[in-house]
This record gives sequence, C-alpha cells and structure tokens, in this order.
Amino acid sequence: MKNQIIIFDTTLRDGEQSPGFSMNLQEKLRLARQLSLLGVDVIEAGFPIASQGDFEAVRQVARSIEGCEVAALARTKKEDIDRAWEALKDADKPRIHTFIATSDIHLTYKLNITREQALKNAVEAVSYARERCEVIEFSAEDASRTDAAFLVDIYSAVIEAGASIINVPDTVGYAVPWEYGAMIKYLHERISGMEKAILSVHCHNDLGLAVANSLAGVLNGALQIECTVNGIGERAGNASLEEIVMALRTRHQQFGRDTKIDSEQIYPTSRMLTEITGNDVQRNKAIVGVNAFAHEAGIHQDGVIKNPLTYEIMTPESVGVPVNQLVIGKHSGRRALCKKASDLGYDCSGDLLNSLYESVTAMADRKKIVYDSDITTLCTELNVPRFDSYNTHLSA
Repeated sequence: MKNQIIIFDTTLRDGEQSPGFSMNLQEKLRLARQLSLLGVDVIEAGFPIASQGDFEAVRQVARSIEGCEVAALARTKKEDIDRAWEALKDADKPRIHTFIATSDIHLTYKLNITREQALKNAVEAVSYARERCEVIEFSAEDASRTDAAFLVDIYSAVIEAGASIINVPDTVGYAVPWEYGAMIKYLHERISGMEKAILSVHCHNDLGLAVANSLAGVLNGALQIECTVNGIGERAGNASLEEIVMALRTRHQQFGRDTKIDSEQIYPTSRMLTEITGNDVQRNKAIVGVNAFAHEAGIHQDGVIKNPLTYEIMTPESVGVPVNQLVIGKHSGRRALCKKASDLGYDCSGDLLNSLYESVTAMADRKKIVYDSDITTLCTELNVPRFDSYNTHLSA
C-alpha cells in the first residue's frame, strides 16, 4: 500500500544487545511468533556471524515464520554474508541486511579506512549478497554524523549494486527532529535510483528523541521504520514500536500514513517481552506502562467517568489493555471513589461516601496508593451495604 509504513522490528537483534535482555532460542522463537501475530513486516532475527547461538536462532526463526520477512545482519564482509545467508536460506521471505560505518570519526578511529574504501566495500558486499538473496538492505552506520554528500554517493552506489532498501541510522542518538528530517529529505531528493529503493530510518534514544526523529523521517520520505518492542536496545534503546504505531494511527491527519500492525496485540507483545527478559517497562511508559491509562487526580477521574475522551486520546482496548484504571490516592475525588466502591460491590453514597472518602484520604497520606483490598476493608469497617446482587450471590 502506498501510504503504509513498513515496520522493521529489531527486538531480537538490536534489542537483545541491550544488557540484561538476552534471550535463548525458545524465547526468541516464542517472541518471533508473537511479532508475526502483531503484524510486523520484517523481523530482524539476529547477527549470525556473532555466535553459534545467534546463527541457530536466526535459522530457526527463518524456518518457523511465514508471512513476514526475516532479516539477518551482516558486516560488509563475505564471511558475514555467507553466514547470514546460510541462516536465512530456508525463510519464506529472506532479507540480508549489510552495513558499514560511514562517519569520519568511525572511519578514522574504528575502521581505519578512507571514504573511498568504505564505498568500495559497501558496493562489493551488496553485489555479493544480491547474488544470494533477492532483498538486500544497506545501512550506513552513524549516518547522522556522516557528510551528507558522501551519503548520497554511497547510497546511490549500493542501489545500483542491487540494494532495494537503504537505511539511515542515527546510531548514537545524536540527531534532533528538524535536522534529521532535513537530512532524510536531502537524501530522498538527491540519491540516484531512489525510485527503485525504499528509504528507511533507524533511530536511537540517547537524547530521548528516537520516536520523534523517526516520525520526522516519515514526514520527509521514509517508508520504513526500524524499531523495537518497549523501545529496548543499545544504551538508551531504540525507537519504540508501540509509540511509532500509535502516533501514526492517532495523528493520522498529520502523517497520512499507517501500518498494518494489529494494535490490540501491542500490550500482549509488550508483556511477553517483559516476561521473557524479566525487565519491566517504567510505570509511566507511553502506551504500555501500567500508568498509561491510569487516573488518580479527581478532576481527571471525573472527566474519564463522564467521557474517556476527556483525558484519553486512545482507548486502552485499542492497544490490548483490558480497561483504564482509576487509581485511588490522595488526589482522588468522591466520584471516582464511589465508582470504585461500586465496582467492588458496595452501595456507597451520601454520608457513607463522605466517611469512606475521609478514611481513604487519611490512608492515602500514609501509603500513597490505596488498593482495592484496602477499600473493601474500609467499607466493611464502616458497614457500607453491598448491592443486592452481591448479597444474593453470597447467600446462595
């Protein structure tokens, strides 16, 4: 589809490189199947040359997943490409993703080669990979700190050599949105053969701008976004898949593009990743944090009870969260407390509600959050009657 953004998920590769997020073979397979159910277009399953474990994981994901592409990472070295292809060759839709650093700081201090050598290596690698695999992606590592004219040269050359996806990584999270968007526009307008290729963005979150930079890329011609579930990845992480998807969907009039992601699978996918890795997201994480649809302030609670749109720009159900949460704390109002008590089966109004409210606020000052069990205890102590349906159920 012309207006569809390709979601390239690199949770199993770049995400897993984050300290404390390693996964074994069975865990990777489990998550890969969930990513396929989520509806991602591409699963980057690993870096086969890195280890035997990574090779086997890519091979098993390639053999198990149908419907979406499976990609493997490779440096611009023949042995990397051979290893990647060996792992991918049984895939329904294989993709080799090869890369080389292009910024002067990386060329000088890491690779100790010239720009001309980097371009030559890139072209040779893409040509070699294209002889084996139909779909080749090329990344210029640290593109956001690379001379723009050199990027045009190297991307033009690799497209001619057979690359059909060119990726522009903000590898160290250095870019800001207007700058990154301008670079994407510059490349889109100047790369020779751009009509034969897809422009991709891959942003890191060192300054907390990975999602914003990715969206700036979309506004300026990018058709693929590389991202991870829960935004995991090297250092401060990658662009967050769930934030990307819901920003495009919620603000569709701004972007004019969408994805084929089944958004109701977002929260289940996020929870699966936290279960597998043992690393939960922060409570206030957008879209999937436990506070994302939680309301404690009385004014907010009153509005949400009357119409969720007053304080929720998307429904919790739209991302797979069962229901919003009214968190009872010292900022809560009587309306929210009455609804919470009602949800727990208590018919609380008038003077009883005032008494319960005073007890709850006093407790909230001591323990910050008042749980459902606390409210049940207070209702019992205050002799708040239960609804008939509860009484009938209890006596049956």
